[in-house]
Amino acid sequence: MKKTPNYLNERICLNVLANSVENAKEVYAAAKGHVVLGVLSKNYSTDDSAIEDMLRYIEATDNALSVGLGAGDPNQSRMVARLSHVLQPQHVNQVFTGVGATRALLGQDETIINGLVSPTGTVGMVNLATGPLSSQAPKGIVPIETAIALLKDMGGSSIKFFNMKGLVHIDEYRAVAKACAENDFYLEPTGGIDLENFEKIVQIAVDAGVSKIIPHVYSSIIDKETGDTKVEDVKVLLEIMERVTA
Repeated sequence: MKKTPNYLNERICLNVLANSVENAKEVYAAAKGHVVLGVLSKNYSTDDSAIEDMLRYIEATDNALSVGLGAGDPNQSRMVARLSHVLQPQHVNQVFTGVGATRALLGQDETIINGLVSPTGTVGMVNLATGPLSSQAPKGIVPIETAIALLKDMGGSSIKFFNMKGLVHIDEYRAVAKACAENDFYLEPTGGIDLENFEKIVQIAVDAGVSKIIPHVYSSIIDKETGDTKVEDVKVLLEIMERVTA
């Protein structure tokens, strides 16, 4: 894997979607490198086509690639693991049950791998049944501390808390942030985050003492006509990040 860029040494790193290599380059520059660029495996019909395209993103952004599922689709889990083995990206999105296989295929501990867990409606409890089969079964509800320990066992780096629906699950999110801080684990809030609620969501994680925060800001900052992530919105998010961590 390439030498780790500076963004992995920062406390907050954005995760946004890239609609093209050119859009990725513009967003990477606007965020001053404090970003990983999500490219969704679901958009490709074969591994080879995904690898060919994603290598272009790696080259254009100093490997600021985040291999994505596609709206948390558990059926993309195995493809993401296979792609990660070849690409050696800086960041990987995975459902809970795909983390161990992904770490094993990567063959190194530097890449950040998140494990997707979902809100349950109960503070302190999360649903980890997010895999291809488990997502179709009754919910697997466990304490957030247990979910973190299981992810650590599998070689995971962070909790991806999805779908937050903005501020709907904010009390549950506070408990997740607290547990991540206490157990030295990264946190990736995801779902419904926009320019209005971004600062509050990030501030909660900062105040809790989370060591690394990777907020995912997707559809709310995408130009509906072009499909590009808006460069000016990324600049606003960067200003907020700098203010919160000042």
